[in-house]
Amino acid sequence: MRTVSRLSIAPVKGLALLHPEEIEIGPRGVHGNREFFLMDERGRKFDQIEHGPLGVVRAEFDAAADRLTLHFPDGMTLGDEVRLGEEVSARFSNGRKIVRGRVVNGSFASALSDYAGKTLQLVKPDDSAQLLRSRGPVTILADASVDELARRAGREHVDGRRFRMLISVAGCEPHEEDEWIGRKVRVGEAVVRVLEEVDRCAVTTQDPETGVPDLDTLRTIGVYRGIRKRRKINRIDFGVFGEVEQPGRVRVADPVEPV
Repeated sequence: MRTVSRLSIAPVKGLALLHPEEIEIGPRGVHGNREFFLMDERGRKFDQIEHGPLGVVRAEFDAAADRLTLHFPDGMTLGDEVRLGEEVSARFSNGRKIVRGRVVNGSFASALSDYAGKTLQLVKPDDSAQLLRSRGPVTILADASVDELARRAGREHVDGRRFRMLISVAGCEPHEEDEWIGRKVRVGEAVVRVLEEVDRCAVTTQDPETGVPDLDTLRTIGVYRGIRKRRKINRIDFGVFGEVEQPGRVRVADPVEPV
């Protein structure tokens, strides 16, 4: 039986994942996921691709109280009300995408800048859906696919958190999720239409416990799964995207079934 094995969200894009026991999937994704992002002094998005150890800073966001709390690996905790300032625009995807928002009060930016060794601003986008993949707000990955990657890499275990997927699924065959492309899948109370494979980036090479690259995932996946060319760019696929057909609540251990 296929079931949800883990749920993963990140209130600040690029910071550590949280693993709630349940989420509410709306038409445009999960409220509370990627509510904020970091921007550098050049006006570009900045996350763990640029500085891997950001991926171990944990952020918690209480939307009702409009309060953000950051937990740093050295034990320091910073919590404060979210106060919005000037309007800014940030460049994503090598400048092909512009995300507009407002700067968040500087205490968070100062702490994150000191941690990353870069001058950063914390930004709340005007529309948080802009921080989600354009091909669908829901991402799904089978645990067995990660196990197969470990086998191909000659490892006993690979931590699936490095892929930062919203929904992890137990009880599948390796890469069974690829077979759901073009189909609807019921996940708990929600229904998702699976659209396409997820093309991966260098973040997946990083150990989620440290943010330090420790496994050449891209080379390993490319060797045994091949490389897909899309718009003249080579893509290395692992997991799938989906759009929301029917909003609903999803809990750990809920059934996952193609319909």
